[in-house]
Amino acid sequence: MGAIIIDGKQIAERIRSSIAEKTAVLKQNGITPCLAVILVGDNPASISYVTGKQKALAAAGMADRSVRLPAETTEAALLDLIRKLNADPSVHGILVQLPLPEHINEDKVIMAIDPAKDVDGFHPVNTGNLVIGRKSFLPCTPHGILVLLKESGIRTDGAYAVVIGRSNIVGKPVALLLTRREYNCTVTVCHTGTKNLSAITRQADILIAAAGHPLMVTADMVKPGAAVIDVGVSRIPDASKKSGFHLAGDVDFGAVKEIASFITPVPGGVGPMTIAMLMQNTLEAAESRMDPAGK
Repeated sequence: MGAIIIDGKQIAERIRSSIAEKTAVLKQNGITPCLAVILVGDNPASISYVTGKQKALAAAGMADRSVRLPAETTEAALLDLIRKLNADPSVHGILVQLPLPEHINEDKVIMAIDPAKDVDGFHPVNTGNLVIGRKSFLPCTPHGILVLLKESGIRTDGAYAVVIGRSNIVGKPVALLLTRREYNCTVTVCHTGTKNLSAITRQADILIAAAGHPLMVTADMVKPGAAVIDVGVSRIPDASKKSGFHLAGDVDFGAVKEIASFITPVPGGVGPMTIAMLMQNTLEAAESRMDPAGK
């Protein structure tokens, strides 16, 4: 019969439509949600991601304060720009597109962003609040995954979830979120040091692949009827494509979809949700300006 393919693009469009409506209401009250996306250098993948975010801002009716800087921009100049954006009350969210050129310290840059404008959810203040369950900006991809599970009707209460990958961007935060009472999963995090990976993944009711290794999750690693969420996006050289490459996830989609009950495709699965959640965080950052208590 095969798995139900989760249409992340359709779910994201529904969320973004709701965000656009709420943005229109805010604008009637004199507040235009504004995001500043900073891109340093000319990494093709980063340019593509930033362009996607700019299109989403326009569609939502939000203000776009994006800044593109040359690769040789100094760390001091970037930090100075962030300080100015922190101090600008018309800017509600600040996102620095990663990765940065090697001469710039990513940790210093993330730490420099005002936590109240950290719509990526990477600042240690927001990360700490996530860990202890306080309100905070949630990292966009993990949050998007949880919304996909909910919108697809995938039961999390009491489920055994396995996360492949321990990055600060996806693996760790999604594992922490799944343990929250509202999701109530039992979670195992696997990584390059995990022994007998297949034996663990075959037990998962929910399998989240976020390792960044194309096609590593094969059909024999998946429990029949599991929900499989593929976070990986790798560019595979492909002379038959105009772009010179095709995208592949961490999951062998063709084989695994015959085993799983639900599966996300690449592209069109988790990716669109990441941008939708970024718009959601930007909206919430702007809404907090109407709340005297702040965020």
